[in-house]
Amino acid sequence: MARRANPIPHSSAGEVLRLVREGDAETRADVARLTGLSRSAVAARIDELVDAGLLAERADGVSTGGRPPIRLELNPEGGLVLAASLGSSRGQLAVCDLTGRVLASRETRMAAQGGPDAVLTGLPDWIDTMLAEEGFDPARVRGVGVAVPGPVELDTGRAAGAPTLPGWDGVAIAPTLQRRLPVPVYVDNDVNVMALGEYRARADAGDLVFVKASTGIGAGIVADGKVYRGALGAAGEIGHIPVAGGTGVRCWCGNVDCLEVLASGRHLIETLAAHGARFPDGREVSSVRDVVALAAAGQPEAVRLVRESGRMLGEVLASVVNVLNPAVVVLGGDLADAGDPLLAGVREVVYKRSTAVATRELRIVPSVLGEAAGLTGCAFMALDQILSPDSVDTTLARLAGGRALPSVNRALPA
Repeated sequence: MARRANPIPHSSAGEVLRLVREGDAETRADVARLTGLSRSAVAARIDELVDAGLLAERADGVSTGGRPPIRLELNPEGGLVLAASLGSSRGQLAVCDLTGRVLASRETRMAAQGGPDAVLTGLPDWIDTMLAEEGFDPARVRGVGVAVPGPVELDTGRAAGAPTLPGWDGVAIAPTLQRRLPVPVYVDNDVNVMALGEYRARADAGDLVFVKASTGIGAGIVADGKVYRGALGAAGEIGHIPVAGGTGVRCWCGNVDCLEVLASGRHLIETLAAHGARFPDGREVSSVRDVVALAAAGQPEAVRLVRESGRMLGEVLASVVNVLNPAVVVLGGDLADAGDPLLAGVREVVYKRSTAVATRELRIVPSVLGEAAGLTGCAFMALDQILSPDSVDTTLARLAGGRALPSVNRALPA
């Protein structure tokens, strides 16, 4: 367990919950030592958190002699968060507890390609239906995390600059949903969210680059435990870095020979279809999952194309590794399910073309969360906000009947 050098002055109940949630404090004695609060002040704050359902005390601490200490932990049953991960062609919904664990999930036909009106009108209805069918009380929901396949202005919750999704640019996603949902709504780019989920799932991740290889290609960056978004939220757009040796294929971004038009799942679908690739039953290739299935079955052209996509992805990632020096590069998204052909192609080029010091301890690995990365990341995105010290203190003030204090983590304005 980590130790802090100096007591935290004027520690609120929200700060106490943060210490417990981040693993710094496991007992009341830990809280007193880390905050400098008196025993009575510690007791008062913990009692507030327990009464609010946010903190639990377990009589299973490790004894060093005498009675075992009471262990503190975030109460997973203290509420629910909802996760909605919307891809270009399909979507996922989930109900999660306060630790981010998925309690129920389902795939939906609702996707960003359906347009903002259909999605923003339909999402609250999908949520209501799922809660009812799974038997969850809507009153227990504390927040909603939403991921969309394009840049998002984090402060306003608006979609920004997503030419592949006509009609979405400038759409006020969070404020619109907030008018239908009585809890805070938080929105971010899908790959940023997946990177966050993957980081939280890996105890020893260190700085991490998450690559989503699917219909399109993008990356999410986690540095010092936080998602790095850049000055305007456009960090990680590796799909629009040109790849050497292309034939001048025009990309929707205006450039030519971008990684996305030469190595994405969309390109592989089109190429295999042009070569007449089919399944044994005569079915044509129409999705990234079909590409993966053909590669898994050993279809030579599918295996070759996936391996070549891995090499081109490795060309771009070699520069990313040199610039960022991450501890781990994680491959996720539907195309990553192809496994060894893609992974081998990436490793081949990255380890060859990146500097020796940048690759000395670098790991290039498949996602541990797989399809759940987006949902898990959405849950943590919401949890990091609603369980922040300011938000928790505001919640406790409301429960106590006091006037709510302003908080930067409150719901985005409608």
